[in-house]
Amino acid sequence: MTEGKDLLQVLWSGADVLRGKMDANEYKTYLLGLVFYKYLSDSYLSKAYDLMNDEKPDSLEEAQECYEEVMESEDAKDLLEELKESLHYTLDSDMTYVSMFKSAKNNSFNREKLQAAFNRIQESDQLFNGLFADVDLYSNRLGTGDQKQSATIAEVIKVLEGADLIHAKGDVLGNAYEYLIGQFASETGKKAGEFYTPHGPAQLLCQIAMDGLEEKRGLQVYDPCMGSGSLMLSCKNYSKEPDYIRYYGQELMPSTYNLARMNMFLHGVLPENQHLRNGDTLDADWPTDEETEFDVVTMNPPYSAKWSAAEGFKQDERFMDYGGKLAPKSKADYAFLLHGFYHLKQTGTMAIVLPHGVLFRGAAEGTIRQTLLENGSIYAVIGLPANMFYNTSIPTCIVVLKKHREGRDVLFIDASGTEFYEKEKKQNEMKDEHIESVLKLYKDRKTVEKKAYLASYEDIKSNDFNLNIPRYVDTTEEEPEIDLNALTKDMAETDKGIKESTDSLLGMMKELTFGNEETKNAVNELIKVLGEV
Repeated sequence: MTEGKDLLQVLWSGADVLRGKMDANEYKTYLLGLVFYKYLSDSYLSKAYDLMNDEKPDSLEEAQECYEEVMESEDAKDLLEELKESLHYTLDSDMTYVSMFKSAKNNSFNREKLQAAFNRIQESDQLFNGLFADVDLYSNRLGTGDQKQSATIAEVIKVLEGADLIHAKGDVLGNAYEYLIGQFASETGKKAGEFYTPHGPAQLLCQIAMDGLEEKRGLQVYDPCMGSGSLMLSCKNYSKEPDYIRYYGQELMPSTYNLARMNMFLHGVLPENQHLRNGDTLDADWPTDEETEFDVVTMNPPYSAKWSAAEGFKQDERFMDYGGKLAPKSKADYAFLLHGFYHLKQTGTMAIVLPHGVLFRGAAEGTIRQTLLENGSIYAVIGLPANMFYNTSIPTCIVVLKKHREGRDVLFIDASGTEFYEKEKKQNEMKDEHIESVLKLYKDRKTVEKKAYLASYEDIKSNDFNLNIPRYVDTTEEEPEIDLNALTKDMAETDKGIKESTDSLLGMMKELTFGNEETKNAVNELIKVLGEV
């Protein structure tokens, strides 16, 4: 049985088959897609066996044999109806991963059959619509011609056979998938910003957004720029009722949207608790016709992205109450922030990662920021260490927002210092102890020298609503006082040492003999100069 590290090793070795053929951003689609297909297929066989025998199978091969027998019998129709009702999809006996592996081992693998399995799942339910659209089994990236392309996919299938995805306990499978996504982000570099928030900032942001809501059953979490869904799913770790969380997420990139859907299933999120959409968050508001306000809003939007900032948005409820101003075309940061804030419940918390520019830039952004501060909407500002994210090395901050709270004070935390991260090969990383330190400062909500400052509304107003952290948290170290007596003594000893060395050198130079008059005169001139020093 593969668990933990063993499972990770098997899954990651699948990437080795593809690594030489394409870049990480492409092969992640194949590997994660095939892992997910295996998970659905293995879950399907296990469920079928359970329905037929009222117990789990000892092996998937045993479940496959049993399923093949039943599919030939008159009980097939009833079994398929039960499977469709509970899992939302069905597979023919030759569409399972076990069947694909058998043909791959016998060198008779047919990618048309695998494509048929993908199609069957995608057509079974709206939940799976277009899920495998990016897994192109006919791509030249896999090799030239039918034989090589099929052989590449067959090789990955053989490697992944070693991963036991059914008996993985708790969140082992979801965490393994998360690890793969993180590894791909590391290899992909700048493109990683489209789908991944690193572990440290994600855990910190989610714990802040979840603070005080850990006990709530039926919690609703929203991420309008969800990427792979990792940020939303991190909220599970801090809930006492994780099975009842409902997730609402939107993502612009279709391939990343599919990745988020797979990630939800592999973290054990029930279909009825998944409300995910492929669309442009700013262009058209969503959701509008079901739940529209949420307990928790988590966001790591693209930094300083361009958007239309069309005049019509001034009548959009999300943006209309901020001094008649819209986020500028060249920097959509406040457009994302206001969208998320609009969908926050009166009792909820929103936490968003943004570049520091949102704290101090003027013009329209200054007006929006001032309005938020006048309303008491900004609760805290936390400066993160630089080089935390794969897609940028710039320092970022977490802005925490709440609605209709008492008071308009703002807590500033400077967590950019070396005591809040560890320097790793590519990125700086926030470990658990660093996250705990920041959370303590956040929950204590008081001024701590060189780390945190609880600013009154008057403080902020006197700073012209500029939230630049160094204005409030002074992290400069005082220069140590100079002991003049000790300095004088040191200088005297240094002078004495120089004089002794010079005298010794002069003594040696005077004992020199010369082969010609020119050299002798030059040395004597040097002796004269040194003697005057």
